Amino acid sequence: MNSLSSRAAVGLFLIVVLAWGVNWSVTKQLVQFLPPLWTSAIRSWIALAALFLILGLSNNLVIPERRDIPVVLSVALLHMTVFSVLVAAGVRFLPASKAIVLGYTTPLWVAIAAPLLGKDTLTAPKLAGALLGLIGLAVILNPTSIDWTNANVVLGAGMVILAAISWAANIIYIRAHRWIASPLQLLIWQVLVATIVLTVSALVIEGLPHAEWSWRLVLLFLYSGLIGTALAYWAMSMVNKSISALTTSLGTTGTPLVGIASAAILLGEPIDISLAVAAGLIVAGIGLATLGDRLLRRQATASG
Repeated sequence: MNSLSSRAAVGLFLIVVLAWGVNWSVTKQLVQFLPPLWTSAIRSWIALAALFLILGLSNNLVIPERRDIPVVLSVALLHMTVFSVLVAAGVRFLPASKAIVLGYTTPLWVAIAAPLLGKDTLTAPKLAGALLGLIGLAVILNPTSIDWTNANVVLGAGMVILAAISWAANIIYIRAHRWIASPLQLLIWQVLVATIVLTVSALVIEGLPHAEWSWRLVLLFLYSGLIGTALAYWAMSMVNKSISALTTSLGTTGTPLVGIASAAILLGEPIDISLAVAAGLIVAGIGLATLGDRLLRRQATASG
């Protein structure tokens, strides 16, 4: 299966947005049972098994060439390990709804950092988008929304923002990488490296896992590993072949909105004015920055 029809691609993309959005509320519940490293490691083992089956059946299991090893390590360490652990650690102290808004500031950090690193050009739409997003970040971090007298809350917010920056660093590197195998074919190796690093780190730092296992905990892990990770990663790789990068970039801005709604439904978290305004500003900022990036690419193509 190398490509999808437009209808199938859109349907699969909606599944990705829903899966990722709900997964923040699921992670919030998981870290009440197990520490962040073990939460991420167990989820990664489940995803690894599922992806091995999916990619094996679709003939997408390949040995990566040497030139693809840096991108395998980049995704595995910066996104699947650092981002995953920092988010899991951060949501212990933050509402899932606020954490997902902070976590999805990633495109804003890309828009700011890429020009500074000489990897991109800062256009007016991208600058406007970054400013809107930063204003949204200020709104959600204001003292009426985040309790600055609570050290744990401040720590949680800081960890989620660092997670977003780590993901942004990975995106900037991926843009510059010249792929040999496809992202789909390298996915299993990225998850394998992340799983090994997470498991060893969990054993060294947190020791053997101790939890009161129940059907609820098992179902939460199955959702997070199978749907929120394996299915979502595979589906996104398939969608990227059939939908333009602009559409997927703009579409993923729906993920924090789904996350806010799912946190309200599943966890009973309130949707306050600060959260709604911040989410709107950040989503609008990401949209502007994405459109600015698209405009820049068109100009570059036109000028040869």
